[in-house]
Amino acid sequence: MNRAVFLDRDGVINPLVYNIATKEHESPHYPEDFSVYPNVIKALRMLISRGYYLFVVSNQPSYAKGKTTLENIQAIEQLLRVYFEENDLQVEEYYYCYHHPEGIVAEYSGQCKCRKPGTFFLEDAIKSHKLDAESCWFVGDRDSDIKCGKTMGMQTILINNKHSIKNTGKESPNVYASDILDAATKIIVEE
Repeated sequence: MNRAVFLDRDGVINPLVYNIATKEHESPHYPEDFSVYPNVIKALRMLISRGYYLFVVSNQPSYAKGKTTLENIQAIEQLLRVYFEENDLQVEEYYYCYHHPEGIVAEYSGQCKCRKPGTFFLEDAIKSHKLDAESCWFVGDRDSDIKCGKTMGMQTILINNKHSIKNTGKESPNVYASDILDAATKIIVEE
């Protein structure tokens, strides 16, 4: 069986962006606001070199909430894909949930099966890539990430992101990390 690392995107791979309207740090809403943290490529190459598949699993409810357009969200997704491709980094799948239970865009509002902490995307990846869930890791910066990974029997790492702190504290990860490079190093140490 294969093993993998599942990565949340915002707050793990790329910085959260301050939203003047909500006075909170959120996912980027415009392509020009998207950037990638230092050492992401180094960290992910370390994991690939140890035989881990990589998956990105991200809730992206900003369109459902009326904060930006679906085109902007998808343009940001494309920027990440291109960035990884330009750096010869293989990500097996990108899983994005656009729904939100309290959205204002009808077709993306309400309950869904793909929003974390739901495990729909993880179940799909495990089945299609013949993964051993107990040998997999989920790396995120929120309780929903940790709960998602734990529900599937994975090891979990919480990135200590100061802008995500209000969304943490209810779930206990296996490991804490300061950033993605620290997370990758700790995964390898735990092997």
